[in-house]
Amino acid sequence: MNIWFTADLHLFHANIIKFCNRPFKSMEEMDSVLIKNWNSRVKGEDTVFVIGDFIFTNSPGGKPGEGEKVNVPDIISQLNGNKIFIVGNHDKNNHINSHIQKLVLDYGGGKMNLVHDPEYADYRYSINLTGHTHEKWEIKRYRYGELFTDCINVGVDVWGFSPVNWKEINKRYAKWLKINGIPSKFGI
Repeated sequence: MNIWFTADLHLFHANIIKFCNRPFKSMEEMDSVLIKNWNSRVKGEDTVFVIGDFIFTNSPGGKPGEGEKVNVPDIISQLNGNKIFIVGNHDKNNHINSHIQKLVLDYGGGKMNLVHDPEYADYRYSINLTGHTHEKWEIKRYRYGELFTDCINVGVDVWGFSPVNWKEINKRYAKWLKINGIPSKFGI
C-alpha cells in the first residue's frame, strides 16, 4: 500500500483552465487527464489524501464555467484507492460532505499537518502539506513571530497534474532546503 497526496483538481471547473493557465483545450480533456494520471499512479489498496478543492459543482443558475451538475459518487468511483477528503474553499456544494478541516499525519519521519489553505497552517509542525495556491509556488516558509513552518503545495498544478508520494515530496523539499541553506527539522 502506498500513500499519495493531492489538491486542487477542480474537476468539472472549466474556468480553472484559464485562471491557472492549465495546458488543456477543454474541461473534458482536463478531467480525462486528471483521472488517467491519478489511476496510472494510485492502485486500489493505496490511500490518497485529497487536500481540498476536488470537484467543482455548480448551483442552479450559477455562472457558466464554474462547475457542472455531476454525480459525484460516480466520479469518485472512477478513481483508484481509498480517498480521504480534507475540506477546501470550493468544496461547499460538491456533496463530498467531509468534516475534516485539517489532519495531522505521523508519516515520513515526523508529524505533518494537512490543511487546504496555507494561511491556516499549524506552526506546531515543521511541515504543512497544503493546496489552494495552485501554480503560484511549490514550497514556502510561513512565519508567525518567532515560529515558522514550511508549507509544501501538493496541488496538481505543481506536480504534473498527478498525485504525489512522500518520496517525491521529500526529494523536492530536501532540494529546496539545500538551495536556501536551511537545516531540516523534519526526518529527511
